[in-house]
Amino acid sequence: MAQYSIPMPDPLAPSRTLIDLSHTVEHGIVTYKGLPAPIICDYLSREASRKHYAPGTEFQIGKIEMVANTGTYLDSPFHRYADGKDLSELELEKLANLPAIKVPALHRQAVDVSCFSRGSDLAGKAVLVETGWSRNWNTAQYFEGHPFLTEDAARFLADSGAALVGIDSHNIDDVEDLRRPVHSILLEREIPIVEHMTNLAALPRMDFRFFAVPVKVKGFGTFPVRAFASV
Repeated sequence: MAQYSIPMPDPLAPSRTLIDLSHTVEHGIVTYKGLPAPIICDYLSREASRKHYAPGTEFQIGKIEMVANTGTYLDSPFHRYADGKDLSELELEKLANLPAIKVPALHRQAVDVSCFSRGSDLAGKAVLVETGWSRNWNTAQYFEGHPFLTEDAARFLADSGAALVGIDSHNIDDVEDLRRPVHSILLEREIPIVEHMTNLAALPRMDFRFFAVPVKVKGFGTFPVRAFASV
């Protein structure tokens, strides 16, 4: 079993702020048009549980039925490639406590390579693309004319050694391009993708850490995450 060392906090270091970058998963929310919304309900209600416990003691056990592409989620290589790493095989170093930068790309639909500073050190970093599209979450507009990365941008990020790429939009690819070049390029290079992020405006351009850890599921390529930043 892999072992990871966790550095002890420095009591003299300034305190850090945690910024939530995830949408809430709730009953009936549609993340991707054409895919079913989650069904969230009780498996065991508090009222029904009372007969199993001492007077005054009760529990709730919830039940959720959903597709993997729900809410803010992470794609592993297995999502695109049958022989790619699935969620259970992803290294934590690719998902947690990553040095990160934010790339503003507001008021653009096609986010091309010109949006990224050539010569910037992206190796080993999470690159979060802020489009502002999350303002349309849970509306019909969210699914139409969304911002996306271009193929040349994806190739640039892969060649620059990015550890993870995230976006606050409906899809990191142009959904009209059925080749899905951005998914194909990044996941082939084992660069996880986080889609449907939110609140990126609250982040600085650099000097923060990023976390997006899915459940460790065998045979799954995608799963919701609680994405957040430490600033």
